[in-house]
Amino acid sequence: MAFEKHFHIGSFSKTKGLKGELQVYIDFEDLDSVRFNAIFVDMAGKLVPYFVSSIKYQNKGAYFILEDVDTVEKASKLLKKDIYLPEKLRPKKKKEEFTLNDLKGFTAVDEQEGVLGEILEVQELPQQYIATVNYKDTEILFPLNGATIKGIDVEGREVYLDLPEGLLDVYLS
Repeated sequence: MAFEKHFHIGSFSKTKGLKGELQVYIDFEDLDSVRFNAIFVDMAGKLVPYFVSSIKYQNKGAYFILEDVDTVEKASKLLKKDIYLPEKLRPKKKKEEFTLNDLKGFTAVDEQEGVLGEILEVQELPQQYIATVNYKDTEILFPLNGATIKGIDVEGREVYLDLPEGLLDVYLS
């Protein structure tokens, strides 16, 4: 299963009870509006499908009961594992609902350097948003604001940037 065809929704944080119930930290908004009966778990770099018996949503999390995971021991093997859904299940957002947090997974393209890579994380700090990209095997952080963002292609999942001169050199030297 290809990671490119899936999107990250959260990770298993802890077990609950003795029958394999798993608490999930969800970092994807409106998951309760998505209809699914299976999830994909990152197991050593491969996506392994699990069928969902039931889900109970609570605040920023949920409790999953998975088929064939009926003991604490089986559930413990899934702790700290990332959870994905197929890209076709990702809800479409209207333009007015789109935020900078939604740029996670987009390809960052700089005017000078060209394609930098996929935005791995977007952090919302009090002063600004910061994006993380793995560029030339180095983690690069850059601001997401009106000065750096020159355009966003939502359909093509690309963000066009004009990064400050010398920013990449600081990381690569």
